[in-house]
Amino acid sequence: MTKKLTNPIKLRNGAVLNNRIVMSPMQTHSGMRNGFASEDTVAYYAARSQAAGMLITEFHYVSQNGGPSYVPGYPEQLAAYSDAHISGLTKIARALKKDGNKAILQIHHGGRAAIGQAISGQDVVAPSALDFPFLDYPVRALTDEEIRAIIIDFGQATKRAIAAGFDGVEIHGANHYLLQQFFSQWSNQRTDEWGGDLQKRMAFPLAVVKEVKRVVAEENAADFIVGYRISPDEIHGDNVGYTYQESTQLVAEIVKHDLDYIHLSLWGGYGSSPSGVDASYASLFKEVLDDQTKLLIVGGVFDEESADDAVAQYSDLIAVGRGTLVDPQFAKKIVAGNGAAILHEVSPETIDYVQWTPGLKEAFTREDSLGLPPLPGGESIRSLHTGRFDMYRKA
Repeated sequence: MTKKLTNPIKLRNGAVLNNRIVMSPMQTHSGMRNGFASEDTVAYYAARSQAAGMLITEFHYVSQNGGPSYVPGYPEQLAAYSDAHISGLTKIARALKKDGNKAILQIHHGGRAAIGQAISGQDVVAPSALDFPFLDYPVRALTDEEIRAIIIDFGQATKRAIAAGFDGVEIHGANHYLLQQFFSQWSNQRTDEWGGDLQKRMAFPLAVVKEVKRVVAEENAADFIVGYRISPDEIHGDNVGYTYQESTQLVAEIVKHDLDYIHLSLWGGYGSSPSGVDASYASLFKEVLDDQTKLLIVGGVFDEESADDAVAQYSDLIAVGRGTLVDPQFAKKIVAGNGAAILHEVSPETIDYVQWTPGLKEAFTREDSLGLPPLPGGESIRSLHTGRFDMYRKA
């Protein structure tokens, strides 16, 4: 039977999504000092409550030394490392859930990417103390005690997500952050139980998965969704952190812990493949999933046709990132049979409709989009850039 984009879908734990469209996690550049949500944060998410059947927040760091990972001068990354954050988390969850769709909190540790630690004169931690050429600050290797504390922090952030009313969490194991750093043979050169061969490099990500699942069971959180995001490979020229053959082995182990979905972070589009391989990443990872773990992919979806193609040919769920930045009512229009009305590019005339945070507006009106993938029509809004957050970075 052909999978339809607008059909409800039931996950392993019993949760039912209203459709197969997912809002991808994207940094909003809206946090206040120490990772607290701002009014801009809540307004942005409230505007996207009908963007998808499942709505994933931007990454929230779970340990004080886990962030912020952000561009200096711009509003900070959000956090979930203390109970003081629960109030803001609750506001975000309510904003996302107000129209009956599922809200997922993405939980994260930046590792070497926690630039806010360097700026404040604190240690930046990573699996190994290496001299990374793309960083202008040193990193320190985590101790065994610190590693175990961070594992517990992921569990505590999950407990806060439950308290705040989220429907689930997504463990962020992609995009070169701490979980990926441990899995990568390039960035993890430890010789203890947390590094070395493939099995030891899996140890930290798997320990985080186990702790998150333990807390969900302990809290008796009915229908609570747990997903895991992964970059399918880490290959940068001669620097090979891991291949898809290795990451599929990690996913095969993760799946044994009864997760609801695996989320592939794909930069080459939803149908992309590893270099020199005919099969798509989606099909390669689908082979190691059981029949209850859903596959979620992301990449280059801006309209109903491409979203339909993604779920019909590649995946159970399709995540839409930039498409929901351009049109906050992406799924609402498709479900209403009005997919042709989805906006496919930004313009000065749509800048109020998209309801971006001030930080996002400044980012996407820069010539370099602050390093983010450019948006269709982005060149038309360059004149709106004010430079208010560019004290540390030239536009």
